[in-house]
Amino acid sequence: MIRHLICFCVLLTAMPQLVVADNAVDRFETRTFQDGDYKLPYRLLKPKPLDAQQKYPLVIFLHGAGERGNDNEKQLVHGMNDFASDEIMAKYPAFVIAPQCPTGEAWGGIRRLASSPTPEGQLTSALAATLKVVDTVRKEFSIDDKRIYITGLSMGGYGTWDALAKRTELFAAAAPICGGGDPASAEKMKNIPIWAFHGAEDKTVPADRSREMIAALKTAGASPKYTEYPGVGHNSWTETYKNPEFYAWLFAQRKP
Repeated sequence: MIRHLICFCVLLTAMPQLVVADNAVDRFETRTFQDGDYKLPYRLLKPKPLDAQQKYPLVIFLHGAGERGNDNEKQLVHGMNDFASDEIMAKYPAFVIAPQCPTGEAWGGIRRLASSPTPEGQLTSALAATLKVVDTVRKEFSIDDKRIYITGLSMGGYGTWDALAKRTELFAAAAPICGGGDPASAEKMKNIPIWAFHGAEDKTVPADRSREMIAALKTAGASPKYTEYPGVGHNSWTETYKNPEFYAWLFAQRKP
């Protein structure tokens, strides 16, 4: 939708002085997915110790516009150190996929961010490749198909809503942060547990983008959770990913 298109320059979520914390760098394995000529760098966090007899949940994390590129590291700047912390890994052993969207592309939902816009109704190349990575990891490891989750921030928040709309059947729960989606898609995702987050003073992606999605879901008969942080601007992800209640809720969700 035209009114949802956000200018590239205001969607940059990472500044040069930000660095990736040691937990994320050390604990996420470096990988690359290749499909023909298309390459998608990604990182993979594995449970430790890894029990081949146990099925584990899988989390997909979609970063913001400022972390695009091909260094396969910038995407770990926000939130991934929390997922890779000793406490979370011990309490909620899980696989976490953190792909890096190539420069000039987008996860979906904000077509202006992509130099070659994706036709309406189709997955962007980056998001399509990410979901193929999910299929690859599901074949390689013992994944609980009833516990596949997706979360993302800013451009990744838009991508989270877009993935829910286009691959609804895949997910057990979703946590979009400071993003937005198409309210017309609410009927498709009304049965998926969703907890959305936004800063009330966000000037980059207005909180109305999350509010309208939550309103549409409620109109469709869903009961989504929504947290809006008073006085907070675009960075609503730091508070979210450090909140123990977020992890307790996310990993408790399971498809029927």
